[in-house]
Amino acid sequence: MEVQKSDLKNPNRTSYLGRNVWAGILFGFGFVAFIDEAVFHQLLHWHHFYDKSTTDIGLVSDGLFHSFSWFSTIGASFMMVDLHHRHAFWLKRWFGGVLLGGGSFQLYDGTIQHKLMQIHQIRYNVDILPYDLIWNITAAAMIVYGVFLLIRTRNEAQVDGRKMIRGT
Repeated sequence: MEVQKSDLKNPNRTSYLGRNVWAGILFGFGFVAFIDEAVFHQLLHWHHFYDKSTTDIGLVSDGLFHSFSWFSTIGASFMMVDLHHRHAFWLKRWFGGVLLGGGSFQLYDGTIQHKLMQIHQIRYNVDILPYDLIWNITAAAMIVYGVFLLIRTRNEAQVDGRKMIRGT
């Protein structure tokens, strides 16, 4: 029995594997950065993006950080629309990218910005260890599950590609 392209879940998805991942990574960066900025900077007032100066500088740094998250999310949205127009959007692969991007941003924030560069902490005047553990373990879990989804979808794409080539 010959398998037609239309028999596959999405015949274009194997051609755009990387674009689905990058759209997800950018969206994950932007989304997690937005949540960080909105919740920890604006709502809870725990810190600013840059806490080593005046409040005014902290607010400007928050604005730049918010712009980064916004542009990342909007750029990812344009990529997603393009994938939809090409009938190549693959939700599971995109979501793997979202988890990888969001987790990578969060791990970078928790290790490089909080500890190495010390531009801010999650919270001040408290025992920071529980906050750091929750922040970084959550980031690592997002990365691990994102990589799992990307490997799984890559394997699915290889199976789909063989079906198209062999007709089985």
